Amino acid sequence: MTWLTLWQGRWILLVLAAATAAALFLAPWLVILPAALLAFTLWFFRDPPRTVPRGAGLIVSPADGRVTDIAEIEETELVNRTVRRIGIFLSVFDVHVNRTPADCRVVYTAEFEGTYHDARSPAASTHNTARTWGFECPDGVILVVRQITGAIARRIVPWARPDQQLARGERFGMIRFGSRTEICLPLGAEVTVRVGDQVKGGSTIIARLAPAGETDADLRPPSDLR
Repeated sequence: MTWLTLWQGRWILLVLAAATAAALFLAPWLVILPAALLAFTLWFFRDPPRTVPRGAGLIVSPADGRVTDIAEIEETELVNRTVRRIGIFLSVFDVHVNRTPADCRVVYTAEFEGTYHDARSPAASTHNTARTWGFECPDGVILVVRQITGAIARRIVPWARPDQQLARGERFGMIRFGSRTEICLPLGAEVTVRVGDQVKGGSTIIARLAPAGETDADLRPPSDLR
């Protein structure tokens, strides 16, 4: 838990703290409900430290949660190529801080206004309010990460800035309450997780990039991102 995450829930925490204090003073037999909600909210905004693996070409999960799908798609917002997308569902019981999948530079970020389908629904990926990030690795490969809201999660909090250099596993944002995070990888990347696996942001290795010199030229960033 850090002040950075607690600050995002400050108003909820203040209201619940006030409700708990009022119940304790006016109706002690009712204090269990606001106190339980306060404790859960404090727990939700936790931000535990993570052991970030070292090694060239390693890609770590950008989020905590369960891998729900791995599929080839056409990524049309940023790189305009066929990529391999890994979708991760974050329940309200998962840590909601997002972490960078590799040492990188922020080359793109944009928010899309949309709906609020359940994050487990296929429609969530294309219709829900979302924020897309483009992370450029040292070898020039672009990793696309999308933070997607859900039926309960309705606020995406960006912390990183355009052109900022970030280390693998560094925090770049969070989504408040159950949601979905996607990462789009080059087709040449070796995926090391399967559907149903539980992953931890900044810690679980989900893929390995091809060694320098073996990555297809069409996986490099478009010229307008350089």
